[in-house]
Amino acid sequence: MRVAMYYNNLDVRVEEMPVPQIGPGELLVRVRASGICGSDVMEWYRVARAPMVLGHEVSGEVVQVGEGVERFAEGDAMVVTHHVPCNACHYCLSGHHTVCDTLRETSFDPGGFAEYLRVPAINVDRGVFKLPAGLSFEEASFAEPLACVLRGQQRANIRPGQSVLVLGSGLAGLLHINLARTLGAGRIVATDMVEYRLEAARKFGADFAFLATDDVPARLREVNDGRLADLVIVCTGAIPALKQALESVDRGGTVLFFAPTEPGVNISVPINDVFFRNDVTLTTTYAGAPANLASALELIGAGSVRVGEMITHRLGLAEAALGFKLTAEAGDSLKVIIDPQR
Repeated sequence: MRVAMYYNNLDVRVEEMPVPQIGPGELLVRVRASGICGSDVMEWYRVARAPMVLGHEVSGEVVQVGEGVERFAEGDAMVVTHHVPCNACHYCLSGHHTVCDTLRETSFDPGGFAEYLRVPAINVDRGVFKLPAGLSFEEASFAEPLACVLRGQQRANIRPGQSVLVLGSGLAGLLHINLARTLGAGRIVATDMVEYRLEAARKFGADFAFLATDDVPARLREVNDGRLADLVIVCTGAIPALKQALESVDRGGTVLFFAPTEPGVNISVPINDVFFRNDVTLTTTYAGAPANLASALELIGAGSVRVGEMITHRLGLAEAALGFKLTAEAGDSLKVIIDPQR
């Protein structure tokens, strides 16, 4: 079978690998849509393990069913998730499924940028979901990133009527904007460095969008009745945005640090001003649990989050290198979907 083998952001090659052989409890899936995630182009995170087949935002159809699998059959359309928790450890029982050791060790073989992948038994048990009727493979591939966004907003305790500031209007930022609008947020403000993405932010639910190089707290007060934001969601690892987040959150508000930074980045937090005097909550989130994925798929199936409109490029495996380039440049592209069957 053909795969897109990742060496670095500028070196993605179409290569041949054997079709994976499945065992008891496993599935063989023909990949029909696989989104390129922002984390796929974080070279500091990926290159040390290259070459490798990436791709974890995956939908496809079952072509072979392992012994003992009863919930799925050949031809079923599904979403598969690469990370699944054990559901039994201290972290899972505390509701922190995404820091479970099992979740961090599980994956599928080889990755979503391949014509076929093997879904291990533990993933089949708790990380495979059938597509709602009428939902396309492309739209379904957003279930994993939306699950991460949904978990983040739940951790931040988003409430109807809250003002929301989203720093960074790439794909994650747009999902946060659209989901916050769906969940009843009040005024939504977005920032970015690229005008194309600011326009996209307005399209997907932001009431106001302006350049990240502006005086963000001042601009926020201008459009938010003199107040800062109840909830600030940081969707970029840029250090200035981290500082802007602390300066832009209102008293009693919450900052959700959603995006990672490069290794070794630290920020200084004025303890008295942020915590003692203003009762601000700083929180973060990582990945999504199976329950989040199921909820995300329902939201997409119901049309509550407009993921299909976020797709700007549809490419085959032979064009995977272009897809990585577009995603890494973060310019006039939002979501790049790879269809390995093209």
